[in-house]
Amino acid sequence: MARVLIVGAGLTGSLCAALLRKETPRPVHLAVWDEAGDSGGRMATARSPCNSQSTVDLGAQYITCTPHYAKKHQRFYDELLARGILKPLTSPIEGMVMKEGDCNFVAPQGLSSVIKHYLEESGAEVHCRRRVTQINLRNDKWEVSREAGPPEQFDIVVLTMPVPQILQLRGDITNLISECQRQQLKSVSYSSRYALGLFYEAGTKIDVPWAGQYITSNPCVRFISIDNKKRNIESPGVGPSLVVHTTVPFGVTHLEHSTEDVQELIFQQLESILPGLPQPVATKCQKWRYSQIDFWEPLPLSFASGYKRIS
Repeated sequence: MARVLIVGAGLTGSLCAALLRKETPRPVHLAVWDEAGDSGGRMATARSPCNSQSTVDLGAQYITCTPHYAKKHQRFYDELLARGILKPLTSPIEGMVMKEGDCNFVAPQGLSSVIKHYLEESGAEVHCRRRVTQINLRNDKWEVSREAGPPEQFDIVVLTMPVPQILQLRGDITNLISECQRQQLKSVSYSSRYALGLFYEAGTKIDVPWAGQYITSNPCVRFISIDNKKRNIESPGVGPSLVVHTTVPFGVTHLEHSTEDVQELIFQQLESILPGLPQPVATKCQKWRYSQIDFWEPLPLSFASGYKRIS
């Protein structure tokens, strides 16, 4: 049985695993590794330590389906909508740019539920807190080393993590990337930003007419969402949750600062935008070093040993 490793438990990695399970005609052992503490990647959802029912999307806020992608991927949207994993975004988002034919969706249980759905469908063996450091060719198989624990061997390795992390890998993999490919990969640039999630006690009121708002006049804050309101899951027994996304210039400037200092700066700017905001019972500050692709996104790199084929 061929052994396949997918590095990265975000949307690309989870969907890749699900499609491999569905489309591969012969049995295959699938493993998914991610260096983070949970699956989701840039579609991460955080839970309040005070109430697990209170959640906030720290990465992507909603999914936009353009007419182009609707033609290519409508079956994926249909499946997620039928299962209740996605539903149409109906709450008001001030400042949102809508193009003709676009449809926006939210995930009632948080956008990480999309990733968890595909990982479950794949039947893959999922391991978090596994950071890949080296990939070497050993006896027609790929030996994958990680920060802690013994190396493991696979027939195929698929890399879906951000490009700078691919270029940091050591071992024989460095000889497989041509100089032209390396220059293309080096040309990929990412924006950086922070996200701050705020969790409140049940019964707390945040009196604003919107569920989300794009901010254009603040050097720190770019987007604010009352996350449970955005997803239409307001409940009297669960307090509201709020997320703040910073601007890219702020993220770049403070990228190497401590999250405690950054969180305080975000709080100060948030209070100037929403004066009188109640004190949260818990917070979660997330640094997105690789937030969005600024320039060119290559296809994920995959490496097969040539010893076994799974098709």
